[in-house]
Amino acid sequence: MAGAPTCGLQDVKEGKDYHFPTEEEAVLAFWTEIDAFRAQLERTKGSPEYSFYDGPPFATGLPHYGHLLAGTLKDIVTRYAACTGHHVERRFGWDCHGLPVEHEIDKQLNITTRDDVLAIGIDTYNEACRAIVMRYSGEWEKVVTRMGRWIDFRNDYKTMDPSFMESVWYAFKQLFDKGLVYRGFKVMPYSTGLSTPLSNFEAGQNYKDVSDPCVSVAFPLDGDEEGAALVAWTTTPWTLPSNLALCVHPTLEYVRVRDPASGQVYIVLESRLSEIPGALPPKAGAKKKKDAGEGAAAPAGFQVLARFPGAELAGRTYAPAFPYFAHLKQHGAFKVNVDTYVTADSGTGVVHQAPAFGEEDYRVCLASGVISKGEDLPCPVDAAGRFTAEVTDFAGQYVKDADRGIIKWLKEAGRLVDQGQLVHSYPFCWRSDTPLLYKAVPSWFVRVEEIKDRLLANNRQTSWVPAFVQEKRFHNWLENARDWAISRSRFWGTPLPIWVSEDFSEVVVIGSIAELEARTGEKVTDLHRHFIDQLTIPAADGRGVLRRVDEVFDCWFESGSMPYAQKHYPFENRDTFAATFPADFVSEGLDQTRGWFYTLMVLSTALFDKPAFKNLICSGLVLAADGKKMSKRLKNYPDPMEVVHKYGADALRLYLINSPVVRAETLKFREDGVFGVVKDVFLPWYNAYRFLVQNVRRWEGETGEAFNPASPDYGAASGSTNVLDRWIRAATRSLAAYVHAEMGAYRLYTVVPYLVRFIDDLTNVYVRLNRRRLKGRGGTRDAGQALAVLFDVLLDVCSIMSPFTPFFTEAMYGNLRRALGPDAPVSIHLRDLPKAQDAQEGDAQIQDSVRRMTTVVELARTIRDRHARGVKVPVARLTVVHPDADFLADISGPLSAYVAEECNARALKVCADPLRFCSLSAAPEWGVLGRRLGKRMGAVAAGVAALTQDQILAFELEGEVVVAGERLGPGDVKIGAGLAREAVNRVQRLRKKAGLQAGDPVQVVLCLRGAGEAEERLRAALRAEADAVADALGRALRLEQVPATGVLAREEQSLRVGDADVAFELALLPDP
Repeated sequence: MAGAPTCGLQDVKEGKDYHFPTEEEAVLAFWTEIDAFRAQLERTKGSPEYSFYDGPPFATGLPHYGHLLAGTLKDIVTRYAACTGHHVERRFGWDCHGLPVEHEIDKQLNITTRDDVLAIGIDTYNEACRAIVMRYSGEWEKVVTRMGRWIDFRNDYKTMDPSFMESVWYAFKQLFDKGLVYRGFKVMPYSTGLSTPLSNFEAGQNYKDVSDPCVSVAFPLDGDEEGAALVAWTTTPWTLPSNLALCVHPTLEYVRVRDPASGQVYIVLESRLSEIPGALPPKAGAKKKKDAGEGAAAPAGFQVLARFPGAELAGRTYAPAFPYFAHLKQHGAFKVNVDTYVTADSGTGVVHQAPAFGEEDYRVCLASGVISKGEDLPCPVDAAGRFTAEVTDFAGQYVKDADRGIIKWLKEAGRLVDQGQLVHSYPFCWRSDTPLLYKAVPSWFVRVEEIKDRLLANNRQTSWVPAFVQEKRFHNWLENARDWAISRSRFWGTPLPIWVSEDFSEVVVIGSIAELEARTGEKVTDLHRHFIDQLTIPAADGRGVLRRVDEVFDCWFESGSMPYAQKHYPFENRDTFAATFPADFVSEGLDQTRGWFYTLMVLSTALFDKPAFKNLICSGLVLAADGKKMSKRLKNYPDPMEVVHKYGADALRLYLINSPVVRAETLKFREDGVFGVVKDVFLPWYNAYRFLVQNVRRWEGETGEAFNPASPDYGAASGSTNVLDRWIRAATRSLAAYVHAEMGAYRLYTVVPYLVRFIDDLTNVYVRLNRRRLKGRGGTRDAGQALAVLFDVLLDVCSIMSPFTPFFTEAMYGNLRRALGPDAPVSIHLRDLPKAQDAQEGDAQIQDSVRRMTTVVELARTIRDRHARGVKVPVARLTVVHPDADFLADISGPLSAYVAEECNARALKVCADPLRFCSLSAAPEWGVLGRRLGKRMGAVAAGVAALTQDQILAFELEGEVVVAGERLGPGDVKIGAGLAREAVNRVQRLRKKAGLQAGDPVQVVLCLRGAGEAEERLRAALRAEADAVADALGRALRLEQVPATGVLAREEQSLRVGDADVAFELALLPDP
């Protein structure tokens, strides 16, 4: 009808012509045009604040799939919060300091040593670092924006900003004033070529196979009646002059043995006795030594005097091998420690400990009191790797070069038991190509061990998804937390605000720029080293000045300080910080349990005795399709932006979120998985939307009216009695309630499958079965009602899905809003999500009814497929068999027409007697009977399988049956319920494997693989005991095909039925 009024819905392309990436670009342009993110922030201003912390990435590289996953998680949660009545500030952050930046500048300026930096000047070096920090910030913003994430890049925070650095200083001073800071030592990989410690990452860059000397050295025990000596083995003879302790395993068995030739008594691990030359008799057939006379007796080996666990050696003292630190014996050195890090796979089971040159040595000696926190540590090696004057016999020698002289000294002193060479993999400096030493370097520590109980208590106040990461991985990390070395000997970072006298007798910690200006009398505009290193503070005693220590902060201290440093707290925004701390939500990958999550928790506990966050989603690792780490060199993964330009950001978002990676598991990224989302989710969804638009425009042409979904004549208020209208509205109310409940618990891994399944039901049930109504075959009012229902549902789904698929929902809403009137928000993201409503009377029943209908339809299709009879071929009658009268009432009631039409049956009948169409099955309980009957089990099993229907019914009635001369009771035979019970057990195991909680509702689908007699018996048993199964599972078990998408967990299973194994697929789906 020409000139007829319309609501304005514009016609849309066919699905095959709809190019998702191109349409997303149009949405991006629309968001820019209306400044959508700012509009959302402005709209929610004054609403309750939802606090979110964004962990800062480095901008020296481009974002990868891990970044995109984390960004998508954050965007979904914060969009959801913004659409449920909250104001959500979202500021992007940048980690600007540390090794990645320095590494780039070292390559750029050809820096190879610390002296090279000092030669060009710290100012030149640091400004070069500053110049490249934000090199890729533009690319980051482009990628993040293209992924649909809304976050503020204009009002971002940078860890190199003076305001941020000043808050870091404040935090450190608070820790210092609380007595939580001390100066100690940390054993680190050390480059003698660069005269600087390296990170563990750097230390792993350049391993080589080298031949090193290995020696076994005797350490005589003090006061031992037999003059016994512990024998320790080492591949670093140069560390022996610094030996302060020995260590044995507490529970492994050690032996005291005597060399019959020399009378010397040694103590070693019994399983490593072979490391002592001559300790064991030679093997049969071994060649004699040249100097052994003809007929000389073969050595008998050492005499074993005693066996005992290593714990019996604890606390024994011994004679030092070298005299340089012998005076420390009176302070607790040169004793035997016990620790389980000692192994039995090499050496003698006795470890020599030089705490200045081994991380475990340092830990054990600290715990045993050989050394103390904050005290000087014997470390007679200078920055170039040469012995200092303390080691008088080898002073000035490079430690590796001194090995030969040390071995000679030991031999002359009678301490050398054995020597040899060992080829092993050893780390070299990746810059200078010199061997790395593990060396104790002075460091500043936070006393984490002192606050461990509070850390554990605060961890319990937080909620993690998945919970096992919090309860196991993170809890265990906190339980075993050690003091945190927060200083680094680098240049580009936040300097430690510590000014000290030359002998460290006076220490001043500065907590603000104003305090530094007051103390030094100088104006301070920047806090980096080249601006403040030259500033001095007058000493309190008036003699001399205090100078700043050389170190800068570990960049993890900076990122852990971001909750307050991003707001320049406490110098500004005191009230804002107080109102938004702890954060409502944070999210990063599993690796951050020992990184950002940890530093956030440590600093917030130490400063405020609170956790830094309330809720946390921990994601897993995205791997290449082959299960290997994604590698640019191997080119084993597609470029993220190529995937976005091919399939769209929404498809990539939904693929990532609807995967195990959201439960902290690994995801093997497959590009065809992203395509599957387009094909299985977006195209059916789009086609349902297009079908609505087409038929609204048709309806307007036929009626001459503008379509109004709120019309009292055919809108929601008109009270449609159509069973599918009532069903889809009930299902939509359930969807909203479910999404709000699960998002409130941050379980995104249950929300997305549910949403996907709802869309599947909408397209494949409501639209498919209502096509004739929607096209007007039942009259214009009936069509108007169906179109209004479909419109309302699509609008609600757009709203609910908008945090997950922001582009596609915006594109659809842009057209749908034309029917909502001029006051409708211009963007779907400026609307509130539908609120959770109480279920209306009959909602549960109508959803159960339609679920039963779809089950019947699927089973009918399966039977057709089994008999190669296509759905286009009509059947005279379809009989639905079920013992439950309510089930049959659903199928024979208002839904009967839909069942008959979908199954192409001329007549639909129902039957409440399953035995008219199937037989009961009986199978022996093998686990119970096998132990009892032994060899008679075979005859009994055959007899049980041969029971007739009457015998099975009699057994169910009487509770016993005699088979092959054996009287069997209820626990001996599975009849229907037995098979059903076993199926329930399989379901419960799969639920546990999927990480579901007892109260998490799911749908269970069981798909039989074959169509033989055993399969039919299992199917009959499950149907016969459907009520019992439903009671056990909380939902009816669905015997149907497992859908391709929207599955929480799936597994191939088999079940013994009679003499056959029945294969089937078991799957868990979100409960609609």
